[in-house]
Amino acid sequence: MKTHISAACLLITVLLIFSSSIFAQQPIGIFEGQTNIGKAIKPGNAVYIPQTEQYIISGAGYNIWFDHDEFHFVWKKMKGDFILYTRAAFVGAAGIEQHRKIGCMVRKSLDGNAAQINAVIHGDGLTSLQYRKTSGAQTEEVRSTISHADIIQLERRGKIYSMRVAKYGEPYSTVTISDIDLGDEVYIGLFTGSHNPDVMETGVFSDVRITVPYPGKADQSTQMTLGSNLELLDVISGKREIIYSQANSIQAPNWLPDGKTLLFNDSKGLIYTFNLKKRQPVLLNTGSVKANNNDHVISFNGKMLGLSSFVGELGGSIIYTVPIEGGEPKQITPRGPSYLHGWSPDGNHLVFCGERNGNYDIYKIPVNGGPEIRLTDAIGLDDGPEYSPDGKYIYFNSVRSGLMQVWRMKPDGTDQEQLTNDEFNNWFPHISPDGKWIVFLSFLKEDVAPGIHPPYQQVYIRIIPVNGGTPKVLAYVYGGQGSINTPSWSPDSKRIAFISNTDMH
Repeated sequence: MKTHISAACLLITVLLIFSSSIFAQQPIGIFEGQTNIGKAIKPGNAVYIPQTEQYIISGAGYNIWFDHDEFHFVWKKMKGDFILYTRAAFVGAAGIEQHRKIGCMVRKSLDGNAAQINAVIHGDGLTSLQYRKTSGAQTEEVRSTISHADIIQLERRGKIYSMRVAKYGEPYSTVTISDIDLGDEVYIGLFTGSHNPDVMETGVFSDVRITVPYPGKADQSTQMTLGSNLELLDVISGKREIIYSQANSIQAPNWLPDGKTLLFNDSKGLIYTFNLKKRQPVLLNTGSVKANNNDHVISFNGKMLGLSSFVGELGGSIIYTVPIEGGEPKQITPRGPSYLHGWSPDGNHLVFCGERNGNYDIYKIPVNGGPEIRLTDAIGLDDGPEYSPDGKYIYFNSVRSGLMQVWRMKPDGTDQEQLTNDEFNNWFPHISPDGKWIVFLSFLKEDVAPGIHPPYQQVYIRIIPVNGGTPKVLAYVYGGQGSINTPSWSPDSKRIAFISNTDMH
């Protein structure tokens, strides 16, 4: 992992290590405070860098083991269920001890011998879930099957704790422990320990997220009531940035060709534009069409917007088009359900997922309306059609081979070929404007049946070359429905926009 830390930031860290602990109870980023855990240990400290949204935590101490712990902790009090996520790395080569530690932790108290559980990466690469069930008890451990992880996630659901870890770009490896009772209110946070009381070690924590998940198991019928984070993801580095948060549901960001504006819908069926400099949503006039879902697409030339909006008497979702500046939309499909996913590059056709005669298939229709041309006829769901920028292919997802996988075909429906074939359910392929890459959303098959894409799941945003290949994870996300339903690439093919979810009430 590349750590983007300036020399000035490292100097600040060194100076703060030797400062007093008068800032221990002051907020630091999204956390409430920081403290040394243990008695009479070398003072550690932490700084938050708003420009990069990184936490740099330095700590000493003999270890996090046996019947008591010594380390530096950045924490927040929380109740109920939660998910703590970070991308973490040590700063500098290993010191005296190979078992220096960084990770995520949940503690019953700030006492050195408190009951606790932590997802930890050691300096030698060992990755494990460690826990002390009661105050002063011996620490126990379950080791991960992978080593040298840099993605760490620790989730609590009641008395069940799950550690998910990965090397960036790869899927999670999961370890779960049941019957760990730390009480309802706990301290959760990030930590660094040196495994040597005379040595100070430093860790850097990026893309830190605390998620309050949906209570229970969400399915396709779940109302989308959780809050939303609008995020930008750098495709090369994997760096994530939250640019806007809202306590209600917003969904499916599109990127306008000008590179300066996003567009998304909310759970009330309204459409908003979002200027990336001002970072405030502005309601777009869609006339009498105000039951819009998250299947909206901008034409390649940026002049028109396609909408999918519910009309009960016509059978469900109906496709409309409207100038990008807004106005009264024009109805395109005569009946539903019809879910728009793509424009042809020449602007002459729309492609959509439609239910006709009891089966969901992919259809093409002239942009001003007219005969619907059926492009797929496989049994089961075909969805998410999207043209490549050169107009040579339509990419889509299909359940025809068992799990939901990414496919492509010629614009006339011929030469249908499968591009992914793995253990995930892969949805909504989006082709980069330079025509080189495909990003798509992957659900775990253990969590979600092949033909549905519910909200509030552990999902991956993954990428493959446009002609297929081994997928790489770009982002580990709590989301699903509404995260990237429609095209979300930046015009320069360097970033994507997406939605992650958490309860903000």
